[in-house]
Amino acid sequence: MSDHAKHERAPDENQPAEAVPERTEGSVGDDYEALIRLLKENEELKDRALRTAAEMENLRRRTARDVHDARSYAIANFARDMLSVSDNLRRALDAIPAEAKAAGDAGFRALIEGVDITERAMLSALERHGVKKLQPEGEKFDPNFHQAMFEVPTTNVPANTVVQVVQPGYSIGDRVLRPAMVGVAKGGPKAVNETPPPEPGPVDGQAETDA
Repeated sequence: MSDHAKHERAPDENQPAEAVPERTEGSVGDDYEALIRLLKENEELKDRALRTAAEMENLRRRTARDVHDARSYAIANFARDMLSVSDNLRRALDAIPAEAKAAGDAGFRALIEGVDITERAMLSALERHGVKKLQPEGEKFDPNFHQAMFEVPTTNVPANTVVQVVQPGYSIGDRVLRPAMVGVAKGGPKAVNETPPPEPGPVDGQAETDA
């Protein structure tokens, strides 16, 4: 081989070598996708935390409401039974003729007074525990608290006004314990600026007999 050929094949030391790209762990696209994924996971965790906080708040409110109801209405069944006893005491007093009361001796009058005091003391004790007496005479008929026993034709008072209380009702808190048994006016004028009231419920024959 000639010296000229060797000279052509020899590399030029002054010519820069071809650059080789460096290897990286991931491309810019991979980093962007990882960032998007992390942001999405963060939003999901935040949303989950907010839902959990809301559920805990709802649970706290329900628990507080249940505790309040338990305190307010725990004696409802007992109070209802005691009202039956009070009714019997009142019936016993009402069954005594006025003449017998006047002509009775001191012992008989003391017995009557003792029964009357017992009835009033029982109702007073129930009232201290949230039981209130309903005496709706003259009020507008409310089917939530009153039970219509009969209708009274009259033009002196507005229609659907309670004109007679056959048996007083009782409530505990904002709930009816026993509806008042009432007579309702029929045929009178409607109250001024009053929307048509609900029709009285059907007459309860058995309740009227019990009264």
